Amino acid sequence: MGLIKAAVYDALIMFLWIFCVSTVGVFTSLIATFINAQGLVPNLLITTCLIASLIFIFNIICDALGGASFNPTGTAAFYASGYGGGTLLSMALRFPAQALGAAGGVLAILEFMPPQYKHMLGGPSLKVDAHTGAIAEGVLTFLITFTVLWIIIKGPRNSIIKAWMLAASTVAFVVAGSGYTGPSMNPANAFGWAYIDNLHNTWEHFYVYWISPFIGAITASWLFRMIFPPLAAKVKKA
Repeated sequence: MGLIKAAVYDALIMFLWIFCVSTVGVFTSLIATFINAQGLVPNLLITTCLIASLIFIFNIICDALGGASFNPTGTAAFYASGYGGGTLLSMALRFPAQALGAAGGVLAILEFMPPQYKHMLGGPSLKVDAHTGAIAEGVLTFLITFTVLWIIIKGPRNSIIKAWMLAASTVAFVVAGSGYTGPSMNPANAFGWAYIDNLHNTWEHFYVYWISPFIGAITASWLFRMIFPPLAAKVKKA
């Protein structure tokens, strides 16, 4: 896939992802009310099912678009682990495109969401000091990256089970980091919401939601590569 085409597809898939995933909170509330589900556990179960459905659908779309991605750290992690394609130049084009797509997705969902539900929209926000937030975001991204690599590369073959495992892991880490940074574990997602509040160009945003997640993701991918060397590396070594 050409570099420009890859960047365009990433921007498009990021736009769609942000627009769709931002509705999960609203639909969780509506479904919970409809089935009269009360309590944290039922709501988390509904949320997990919704996210699993989105992941399953978006994985199909991403494959159809030649490997489009809606998370810069995921793109970097698969490259660093040896299980993904691309080059440093392609990522230099794709990451800004993903951030641009995320900002467009946020603007779109804020425009189209009915007024009575707009209070349910929102992105990651720093709830602690910057250093603590950076550590939390880095650790959480490390954990989710390693988990995602294992599920996709070494996990079950069934696409539905994979989507469910990815969704359950994501929800678990989001809950774990909710008191720190949101969390995001996705720099483009964080950028989109920060752009709306004109916080996207601050050092704090760059430090917490870009530098730390990339460090966490790359470290996780290197560890994964040590434990599960790519087939090409094994053949070459043999």
